[in-house]
Amino acid sequence: MKLHRNLVFTVIDSLRDIFNGGVYADKAVEQALRRDKRWGARDRKFVAETIYEIVRWKRLYAEIANVKIPFSRPDLWRLFAVWCVLKGIKLPDWNQIEPTPNRRIKGKFDELSKIRKFREAIPDWIDNLGLEELGEEIWTKEIASLNKQAAVILRTNTLLTSKISLQKKLASEGIETEFIKGYNDALILKERANVFKTESFKNGFFEVQDASSQLVANFLEVEPGMKVVDTCAGAGGKTLHLASLMENKGQIIAMDIYESKLKKLKIRARRNKAHNIDTRVISSTKTIKKLHDKADRVLVDAPCSGLGVLRRNPDSKWKLQPEFLDGIKETQQKILQQYSKMVKSGGKLVYATCSVLPSENQQQVDTFLASDAGKQFTFIKDQKVLSHQSGFDGFYMALLEKN
Repeated sequence: MKLHRNLVFTVIDSLRDIFNGGVYADKAVEQALRRDKRWGARDRKFVAETIYEIVRWKRLYAEIANVKIPFSRPDLWRLFAVWCVLKGIKLPDWNQIEPTPNRRIKGKFDELSKIRKFREAIPDWIDNLGLEELGEEIWTKEIASLNKQAAVILRTNTLLTSKISLQKKLASEGIETEFIKGYNDALILKERANVFKTESFKNGFFEVQDASSQLVANFLEVEPGMKVVDTCAGAGGKTLHLASLMENKGQIIAMDIYESKLKKLKIRARRNKAHNIDTRVISSTKTIKKLHDKADRVLVDAPCSGLGVLRRNPDSKWKLQPEFLDGIKETQQKILQQYSKMVKSGGKLVYATCSVLPSENQQQVDTFLASDAGKQFTFIKDQKVLSHQSGFDGFYMALLEKN
C-alpha cells in the first residue's frame, strides 16, 4: 500500500481532535471525509478505517510507542508509525516520520499481547469491571469480539418493500447483501459501502441498524392499532421499526429529552413513509403524567454505558468514566420507576440497553420488580445478547407485563 501525504495528514489531524480535543470519532471522520471532494472511495475508506483502527487500539499503540496523552504532533506520528509496522505497510521517507525500530515494535506487541488490558486496548477500570461482572472466560471472549469492526447491517422498511425486493434493488445498485438467519428484516453487506448514496436509501427502503438492535422492537410484541410509547427514542431507529411492525396503524409517541434528536426522527419518518409517529419533548414530569395508564406498550431503551456497542463507537471506552457509570445506573432506575406508570393494566413494557453489564441490565430489572412501582408488574422473559456469541452488538432486553 502506498501512503498519500494528504490522506495521512487528515488522519493525524483527526486523531488530534479525538484524543486531545474530545471530538467524537464519528464526527471527526465525518468532518475528515469532507476535506477533499476529489477523494475516491478507496481514499475515503483509508481515512475512515485508519482513524477508527488507531482510536480502537490507542492504549496498545501508545504503550508500544511510549507516548502519553495529551499527544503532541510527533506522538501522533509515532502512533501512526506503529500502526503501519503492525499492518505491514512500508513507511515513507517523510520528515514527520522518525526512524522506526520495526523489530522492537513487533517484539513489544508480542509481549503486550499476553496481557488482556493491553491486547484489547482498554482502561484498567473497564477491564476490572468486566472481569467482576462477567467472569474471566466470558469477559475475555466478549471484549475481544467488541474490538472487531462492526459489519454494515440494514433493516428493511417493510412499509415500503420486502427483504427480497430490497436485496434485488441493492444488487442492481452494485451492493451485494446476504440474509441473516433468525433476523426477519435484516440484510448484511458482503463488502462495506456507502449505502446512504443509494436510491434505495433515498426512497426509504431501509435503515442502517445493527442486528441486535433490530431484536428490541420485536421483543415489545406490538400489534397494529396499539398505542405505543418509545420513551428514549433518540433519532428513532427503533421507533421506525415499531412503525413497520404496526403497519402504520395505531399511534407511536416518540419521546426524548433532546428536541434535536426528535427533529432527526421526523426527517427519517418522512423518508420511511411512517405516518403514525408523534414526537414529544420531555420538558417536565407533566409530559409523562399525561400518559399515565394510557399505553398498550412502553419501550424504555435506557441510556447506558454503551459497552455493548464498542465495535462501532471505539472512542467511547476512552471517554467513559466510573462516575458516569454510577450516575447512569441511578438514571436507569429513575426512568424505569417513572416511565413504567404509562403502561395500562394488561399492557407490556420492555427495558433495554446496549450494555453487557448485569448491573445495568437484569439487576436493574430485579431492583425495579422489588420496588412499589414494580410490584404491579410480572416478569415475562429477558434476552442477553453477547457479541462473542451472536457476532453482533451486545444488548439486553426484558419484557414485563402490568397486572
